[in-house]
Amino acid sequence: MSAALEKFCGSVFWNASYLTRPDADLPECFQKTVLVWIPLGFLWVFTPWQLLPMCRSKEKKSSLTKLYIFKQVLCVLLVLTAVAELALAFLEDTGQDSPPAVQYTNPSLYMVTWFLVLLIHDTRRFCLRRDSGILFFFWILSLLCGILPFQSLVRRALQVGFGRKLGASQQFVLFFISYGLQLLLFLLSGFSDVAPEISLPHRMVYKGYRKPLEIEDVWDLKDKDKIQVIYGTFEKNMKTAVRKAQEELEKRKRKKRQREGDPDHGNSMSKAQSQDILVMEEKQPKKKKKGAKGPRKDYPRGWLMKTLCKTFWQNLLLSVAFKLVHDGLVFVSPQLLKLLIAFVSDEEAFAWQGYLYSILLFLTALIQSLCLQQYFNLCFHLGTNVRASLIAAIYKKALTMSSATRKESTVGETVNLMSADAQRFMDMANFVHQLWSSPLQIILSIVFLWGELGPSVLAGIAVMVLLVPINGFLVAKAKTIQVRNMKNKDERMKIMTEVLNGIKILKLFAWEPSFEKRINEIRARELKDLLNFTYLQSISIFVFTCAPFLVSLASFAVYVLVDENNVLDAQKAFTAISLFNVLRFPMAMLPLVLSSLVQTNVSTERLERYLGGEELDTSAIRHDPISGSAVRFSDATFSWEQDGNAAIRDVTLDIAPGSLVAVVGAVGSGKSSLVSAMLGEMENIKGHINIQGSLAYVPQQAWIQNATLKDNILFGSELDEERYQQVIKACALLPDLELLPAGDQTEIGEKGINLSGGQKQRVSLARAVYSNADIYVLDDPLSAVDAHVGKYLFEHVLGPKGLLQKKTRILVTHGISFLPQVDNIVVLVAGAVSEHGSYSTLLANRGAFAQFLNSYGNQEEEAVEEQSDETLEPCVEEGPDDVVSATLKREASIHRREFIRRWGLSQSPQLSPLAPALLFRRPGGLGVKFSMYLRYLRAVGLGYSFWVAMGYVGQYVAYVGTNLWLSAWTDDAERYQNQTYPVQQRDLRIGVFGALGVSQAIFLLFATILCAHGAVQASRIMHQRLLSNILRVPMSFFDTTPTGRIVNRFAKDIFTVDETIPMSFRSWLSCFMAIISTLLMISLATPFFTIIVIPLGIFYYFVLRFYISTSRQLRRLDSVTRSPIYSHFGETVSGLSVIRAYGHQQRFLKQNESTMDINQKSVYSWIVSNRWLAIRLEFVGSLVVFFSALLAVISKGTLDGGIVGLSISSALNVTQTLNWLVRMSSELETNIVAVERVHEYTKVKTEAAWVTEKRPPHGWPSKGEIQFIDYEVRYRPELELVLQGITCNIESTEKVGVVGRTGAGKSSLTNCLFRVLEAAGGKIIIDGVDIATIGLHDLRQNLTVIPQDPVLFTGTLRMNLDPFDQYTDEEVWKALELAHLKAYVQDLPERLQHVVSEGGENLSVGQRQLVCLARALLRKAKILILDEATAAVDLETDHLIQTTIRSAFADCTVLTIAHRLHTIMDSNRVMVMQAGRIVEYDSPEELLQKQGIFSAMAKDAGITNTETTTL
Repeated sequence: MSAALEKFCGSVFWNASYLTRPDADLPECFQKTVLVWIPLGFLWVFTPWQLLPMCRSKEKKSSLTKLYIFKQVLCVLLVLTAVAELALAFLEDTGQDSPPAVQYTNPSLYMVTWFLVLLIHDTRRFCLRRDSGILFFFWILSLLCGILPFQSLVRRALQVGFGRKLGASQQFVLFFISYGLQLLLFLLSGFSDVAPEISLPHRMVYKGYRKPLEIEDVWDLKDKDKIQVIYGTFEKNMKTAVRKAQEELEKRKRKKRQREGDPDHGNSMSKAQSQDILVMEEKQPKKKKKGAKGPRKDYPRGWLMKTLCKTFWQNLLLSVAFKLVHDGLVFVSPQLLKLLIAFVSDEEAFAWQGYLYSILLFLTALIQSLCLQQYFNLCFHLGTNVRASLIAAIYKKALTMSSATRKESTVGETVNLMSADAQRFMDMANFVHQLWSSPLQIILSIVFLWGELGPSVLAGIAVMVLLVPINGFLVAKAKTIQVRNMKNKDERMKIMTEVLNGIKILKLFAWEPSFEKRINEIRARELKDLLNFTYLQSISIFVFTCAPFLVSLASFAVYVLVDENNVLDAQKAFTAISLFNVLRFPMAMLPLVLSSLVQTNVSTERLERYLGGEELDTSAIRHDPISGSAVRFSDATFSWEQDGNAAIRDVTLDIAPGSLVAVVGAVGSGKSSLVSAMLGEMENIKGHINIQGSLAYVPQQAWIQNATLKDNILFGSELDEERYQQVIKACALLPDLELLPAGDQTEIGEKGINLSGGQKQRVSLARAVYSNADIYVLDDPLSAVDAHVGKYLFEHVLGPKGLLQKKTRILVTHGISFLPQVDNIVVLVAGAVSEHGSYSTLLANRGAFAQFLNSYGNQEEEAVEEQSDETLEPCVEEGPDDVVSATLKREASIHRREFIRRWGLSQSPQLSPLAPALLFRRPGGLGVKFSMYLRYLRAVGLGYSFWVAMGYVGQYVAYVGTNLWLSAWTDDAERYQNQTYPVQQRDLRIGVFGALGVSQAIFLLFATILCAHGAVQASRIMHQRLLSNILRVPMSFFDTTPTGRIVNRFAKDIFTVDETIPMSFRSWLSCFMAIISTLLMISLATPFFTIIVIPLGIFYYFVLRFYISTSRQLRRLDSVTRSPIYSHFGETVSGLSVIRAYGHQQRFLKQNESTMDINQKSVYSWIVSNRWLAIRLEFVGSLVVFFSALLAVISKGTLDGGIVGLSISSALNVTQTLNWLVRMSSELETNIVAVERVHEYTKVKTEAAWVTEKRPPHGWPSKGEIQFIDYEVRYRPELELVLQGITCNIESTEKVGVVGRTGAGKSSLTNCLFRVLEAAGGKIIIDGVDIATIGLHDLRQNLTVIPQDPVLFTGTLRMNLDPFDQYTDEEVWKALELAHLKAYVQDLPERLQHVVSEGGENLSVGQRQLVCLARALLRKAKILILDEATAAVDLETDHLIQTTIRSAFADCTVLTIAHRLHTIMDSNRVMVMQAGRIVEYDSPEELLQKQGIFSAMAKDAGITNTETTTL
């Protein structure tokens, strides 16, 4: 082979002796063949791929750029140099001896190659990214291979001199021209030549530095990364896997049944029952067996992981490849280090070897970092895609889930599956390869270490292995504390949420101190646990710090002690240390990965159970055409659970097309269940329902989406303006639209927060009417609206003359007044139809219906007959929100929308709850204000902070000492080269080394324990301030601030202050000190290094600044775009029945996909910008390694092996630490914002003092006289007056009713009496005391209110009545008796200690209202304000409340804010309000005579004289 090559170039191909001389060089033939062919071969192999776009592209090329033209010009010049070189060869040929063949072939090869480059450049114009990675690598290779001929030619030129004939000086010139052009092209390919349509990481990073990023600045996803594509593949694989898993499940069940044998035995059921269950199982093989099984059902398992692997196998394989290369290179550095130390210690070594080693070290580090970053990129990609496909799967499942499966998991739990469990998979994906990579690295390290130190390595490894169980024990301990603490946290957050939801009640009853005390008790427990947790953490950090040093101490000591011939020299020591450093990472990672695997297993089980659950079975709902029937029930029996009790029994009904059918019955008779059965939401036991045509559904509790009002009504249909206006008018929404700030474009908050109950119900009705379906199922839509509005709706929408007169309408109702106008009435009793027919027929039958009417109907009927005025205009009814909060919430909504528009976040309206002030703080600058760090350190205590810092300084001083000592120790090997090593010297070395190491750890322990104390102190102070301030801020703050935002301060931000910030601070200090000490050690070895540190430091600082600001923006975008996913999901789950009834599942899936794509966009950008940073930082690290090696080589004669080893092994470690420092700085900046956010809420202006110097007299108010003197009030300084100079007197024990249309200022009156609103002028005097002069609690504790919405808190029933334990049990029972609750409470097992669930869910609405009444009775103040409950209460409860108030509060002054006139017709006087003034104020009899506003209202309500109102 070499002979042929020698003939080919006409000179020697290889001769090793060329290398063993000071001016070493490679033979010319080798340079002209191998070094030329390597890069060319590389390019030729990869060219076909590069030219592919040319063949298949239908796209047009992108425009020319200056860069492109410049590159092509350079290529043409290269072609010309090759041509010139070929011409020269021919010219020489005409001389006497013909030149060797290589002179012809090389220029020809180059010509072809440059043509290929021209082509590739042109082809890349079809792509968006016009740079070619292949070309980039080709230039690198070509330049690297060119370095050797380059230096040979230069050296030869210097020896020979330029003038003489130097094997053709033209060739020499041509080579340099060609090399220069290649260098230029290489530099140009470093600039990204990109079509203007696409953006690159550094552009984005730069943009993020200059201004806040918006979602538009982030790049769009590639098609293959869009949810639709990813989830498509995932779902396909999932279906097959689940099917297999279900077959397995069936097998398991069959085996189980065979084991259990004959159903008679071992089964505590009668034979018939078990037979039944078996029969049912045969019928539905897919359904899971419930009856006979234990607590948790079996589920199809083991399919999720398979599906994920099958879906993402390409990614997994690629990352394995990158990881392998990286892991291999990790072990090359220590070997190179060994060679370098040997080189420095060896006098005879040639200089070129040293330079070669330095370059190799640099290249190894560079390739290693490129591979690692590619690997991470793939892993994070995998993580986000896994998370996305899981979320999509959960969402889709939620839409098709059966009600039984739905009962198994609450909305919260399902959202948890999305957030926590999917997130776990994402975290796991980032580390999944550590499962094989860690063991591999550990094995390789041990093999290499054995080579260095022999068996004494085992001592070091034994120490490592011993530390694992210690760490394990600490982790387990910490975990139990964490679990306990999570419980405390949950409990605290639960109370906090309730306090915020019921803040109005707390204020009106002056209950804040009681709840503050409760929260502080829990917080104290939480902090105690937190302190213990941080102690454990300090110990585990202490162990972890000791580890590397103990390991090296053990190994070296054993090595030296085992045999006196063993001398520790620099090569051994520092190679071993760098290998031990390599070993630390996998050893630390393995346990983490394993524990993460365990957690993922739990998540897998939960996800498999959920995703493998039963789907909705709608087989019982048929759609066969039957003439003359729109809905037909055939012997239909349905239940909520599969083997639960039937909620609807044997219903056989036929509903004719176009008829209006009313369904009536007592509470709990199954009216709503009948509706659910029609919608297919229930489990079918027997029979079926046949429905012809499309459905529209109005649920009992309106479901409103977080979108504009218009979108809520259109609900995904096309806009038909005329019909839309018609619908709005018919549904009485026009007056509301005038009130709403942006008309029908008003953004409605989550769960319809800025609409009143009646408005929500009417929007829900409008949605149904607009959908233009064939059959309307209306579940009591008129209950939430006022009587006159109900009447209007019935006439214009539902009734015989309404918009829907041609449609089939099924109306569940409690209102009696409409029954005469319906075609057919169905009476339900206990889930069965007791009778049905027209109104007159049923009355004649004298059945259940007639009795029902007799008890409640008479009065209403009279009222109905008398109403014959058709001109009734709809009026907006008073909603459960008083106007204050409604106005404020609406305003907040406007501000929010403006803010959204301003920040260009328009495509996702759910971005509401972001505080603009905090998110978009200055783009560049000092990042987060320095004052924030100071504020935190002050909370910690400046003394603490100082000593913590000193502890860290001490630790790193000891660290540098340890390393310098080791370096001196290894130099002993030179000093005592051929003599025995003195024993006392050896012992001294080991002893001091040990002592320094231990002191290092002790300093650290001291610092971390101090840090723990300081951090807990800071947490205590900050939470205390936040809580006490929030409980003291005025009501208006809560009306304008979404509860979620306040809760977030207590949950997320306090958590950050508790746990994350202290950790970040510690890690940051640690990294910072480590880097300083490393640079110090390198500079000690080679002082010139200090000159290089400065430019590197500046570069590093800029990368850091740029990156941190962008990373923070992207993190923010991620969280901003993530919350809509969860809120959209929560919304979907709560409105499932509506979505299914309208059949809009597909549309919601689409919306979910687009919401997720937006989130994916920001996550991807975040990943890429992280990699952008890491590559640049690792480059700084690689340069540090390179320069420390290079300087060591240059100053070879003056250095000992020990100090070189020290300097380079520290440098090898610096890359990771540099990376961490940036991460930590970025994290610290992200987290310190929490301090700012908490602080912001401790500075909110508070309301007046709770108790002032001036206390009211004891027993005040004794008479209960109220005087308003020219009283005016406004909600906020910039708004106009709501009450305009009210003057009136209310005598002692007088009963006064307050009436007026919405917005007249009725509710403002209550707010003023309690000073929820402070006066803008005038005053209120109660029993001679001006209420503005006394403390709020003195005032509020002496008045009583029964609020509109019955708010209860979690806790015992007794606590809800008397949170301060002021009253005896007898008094409490007395109050309950008066409130008609005594019998009910006595039947409860715990009686007064009965636990009320969140929001009082386990009591009915009526009972809650009665509990509120009991509260008022218990207080028994002289003045009672009754803000009348709207239609939430059924007639019976209403009646009870009225009678009790009349008897129990006979000797008190009672103010009733009425929505229904019936209730106040017997009061002493009635105050009629309009636009904030009192327009009429007299007894009801007088006002009826007067023909004023009151009598008009009375006429609307059908009241002519005061006698007709027993109700």
